[in-house]
Amino acid sequence: MERQAPKTMLLFMLMGFIAGMLSPIQTSINGKLRMAVGSPFLASFISFLVGTILLFLICLIIEKRVTFKVRGVGKIPFWVFTGGIMGVIFVTSNILLLPILGSAMTVVLAICGQMVIALIIDHFGFFGVIKHPINRYRIIGVLAMIAGILLIQNF
Repeated sequence: MERQAPKTMLLFMLMGFIAGMLSPIQTSINGKLRMAVGSPFLASFISFLVGTILLFLICLIIEKRVTFKVRGVGKIPFWVFTGGIMGVIFVTSNILLLPILGSAMTVVLAICGQMVIALIIDHFGFFGVIKHPINRYRIIGVLAMIAGILLIQNF
């Protein structure tokens, strides 16, 4: 993958920042949905159903299709199909944790967990991503996040 121009990189970073802002909003909305339907699992199901419907419409409008070539699917590693499972675990965990930990702690723990595994993925180049070795600055960044968690937890 080629390096992006600085302005393009800033735009991508802004997109990532905005997407990150949606996580606590989604978690809070799904928490209300849980209370409305009386089940964290049903709330997660409804959340994914609405998302599936939206993605179906996006595929129809933008891609002009909802199909893909089945030939060659058997050659794809099994783990590429596990993203949805991980999404269910992530969303449902957030729904379960929100009333116990609160929005800030639920989100910051999820982000810290994401950073730890992201550093490992980057370091080893798992899943075909470009390698970015772990260095002291990245470790300091994660330690700063852990310090932030401790501050949020205790104050």
